[in-house]
Amino acid sequence: MIVELPDLAAMQALGTRIAAQLQPGDVVALTGPLGSGKTTLARAIVAALGHIGEVPSPTFTILEAYALDPPLVHADFYRLESPREAAELGLDDYREGAALIAEWPERAGGFAHEPACLSIALEIAGNARKAIVEGGPDWHGRLP
Repeated sequence: MIVELPDLAAMQALGTRIAAQLQPGDVVALTGPLGSGKTTLARAIVAALGHIGEVPSPTFTILEAYALDPPLVHADFYRLESPREAAELGLDDYREGAALIAEWPERAGGFAHEPACLSIALEIAGNARKAIVEGGPDWHGRLP
């Protein structure tokens, strides 16, 4: 499915729709070039789940955990040099009972093989963005 994102309001609306369907164990895998809106979409999801306040980019911390419903981990794997580093960070422990938003998921080994993965490829289209959304089997019937 292709979702046109002409402005920030559209990106926030997509984040709200994703948040409404998010369950523990889900992965929202965000791919796209620098500046395509991965962190903006992640922030919209976190805010829609009820987080009040700043949502820092986890570029330097790599992982940020939020006590929300469902519990959420926001990860930015851009700085990883190999998927092994994600395991060394304790990613599996963070994911226990939580949903995961993964920016640059391919640097952590990818998540598309997981049935609960919602893959979103963001593309820059002039001053707008476009999201190519593909859900694993666990997302059938609840695609945003």
